[in-house]
Amino acid sequence: MITEIVTESGVQMPKPRVVYAYPYEDMEVGDSFVVPLEARAKVLNANYRAGKRLGRAFVARTDGEVVRVWRMV
Repeated sequence: MITEIVTESGVQMPKPRVVYAYPYEDMEVGDSFVVPLEARAKVLNANYRAGKRLGRAFVARTDGEVVRVWRMV
């Protein structure tokens, strides 16, 4: 049972743990990767989230049975 709660200052918040299923952090402008067409919705959502977090732009295009993702900025 908690009997007393102590307020502390100067304690840094840990950085959020972000693990991407795709290699966004390793990509240079012009690099690309391919995922199966079934993963299209997942990769589009991941592109948006990674782009916001990393300050980069990713574009995906469907080509037959695969989706290719490029880093643009």
